[in-house]
Amino acid sequence: MLCGAAAHAQTAAPVPGKPLAQRIGHTDPTKFRHSEGVHAGAGSMEFGQIFGTDALSTNLIFVHRGVIAPKSGIGEHFHNNCEEMFVILDGEAQFTIDGHTSLIKGPAAVPDRMGHAHAIYNPTDKPVQWVNINVGLTKTYDAFNLNDPRTGVALDPIPQFISARFDPAQLRPVAGMDGGTGSVLYRRAFEPSVFSTPWSYVDHLRIPAGASVGARAMPDMSEAYLVLSGDGEVTVGSETAAIHTGDVIPVDLGQSRSIKSTGAAPLDMMVIGVAKDLASKASYMAAQAARPRTAR
Repeated sequence: MLCGAAAHAQTAAPVPGKPLAQRIGHTDPTKFRHSEGVHAGAGSMEFGQIFGTDALSTNLIFVHRGVIAPKSGIGEHFHNNCEEMFVILDGEAQFTIDGHTSLIKGPAAVPDRMGHAHAIYNPTDKPVQWVNINVGLTKTYDAFNLNDPRTGVALDPIPQFISARFDPAQLRPVAGMDGGTGSVLYRRAFEPSVFSTPWSYVDHLRIPAGASVGARAMPDMSEAYLVLSGDGEVTVGSETAAIHTGDVIPVDLGQSRSIKSTGAAPLDMMVIGVAKDLASKASYMAAQAARPRTAR
């Protein structure tokens, strides 16, 4: 079974006029489907699609959310016209990129660049919470299975591939982000150069209780905000909606967004940036390079 089977077909851009509350994706385990031998992997997992190709006008193909059962995983496979990032929200898992495997503790993410192979295996006795994000050169998904479950393999003590942990200790304070109130904590986990498609960055953002991020719009960059934990309120354009753990918020090209934390605990988010096209990504990279290193 292919992890992205639901995303093979290319679809149209988001339908204008759909309310923000309906555009926000939600994690609902009751809607997960049971799958065995995903990409010829070991065991089984439960997962469902939060976003499909119609969530953004850019080339975000899907966001999947699921659970990898103990002693189970996704077999090694290539993507030649898209790239993917496996994320674990808890526990630990063995990540593989191009035949190199390492054990990484969650929460963590490992991107698989276009033209490379990846896999994941849960060697523990506990289920692992999992997210998968896919972005392409177009909105069309592709995969080539190697029929290798990557079980019982030698482990590299130091990962020989790109990875990042979502560790609060690595965040830095930013006062009044985008004109917001109070100070938030922020880190760019993956720079644009990590990705070969219009995928442009992955950020970790933590908004303490009572703080906010102000309004900002980017004409050539779309974003998807995954709520890792906490409660808040997001405004996109003129619409406002409540957000909670497991939600994913789409912000399309040119749309203004602002976010505030409304719960007692911080609002913890992973941010996926996808440019309009490769030329727009190159312009973004040039603009970022010209800014002071302390600036976002």
